[in-house]
Amino acid sequence: MDGVQKEKSNKNDVAEFEVNLEDHIFSLHEDLKNGTYKHGGYVSFVVHDPKRRHIHKASVRDRLLHHAVHRVIEPTWNKVFIFDSWSSRKTKGTHAAIRRLQDFGLKLSHNYTRTLWFLRLDVKKVFRLRQS
Repeated sequence: MDGVQKEKSNKNDVAEFEVNLEDHIFSLHEDLKNGTYKHGGYVSFVVHDPKRRHIHKASVRDRLLHHAVHRVIEPTWNKVFIFDSWSSRKTKGTHAAIRRLQDFGLKLSHNYTRTLWFLRLDVKKVFRLRQS
């Protein structure tokens, strides 16, 4: 539960799941083993951090499975990703990506003596959920 639980133990859905944690885990295991597992719906909410984002959150049960699958496939996928893929990877992230960009900027601008151009963009609705 550590991936799901990290900094979220004050959330009601996690607390409720933990009350009968062993039963929930065995139930999930049985559903997977029997081929009867069905992913549940999502809870929708809006956060401002700092810009407005519409979030869709899976149930704790489904997130537990997401983390389990991630633990299995991440080592394999990590080997085939390009080096400069920064999101949601161990030893990577926003700050490391910014440092890498600054290093490139310094090198390509010949110690900031040449002008560099770059494009910053945000792809809207790239993670839009399909409504069935």
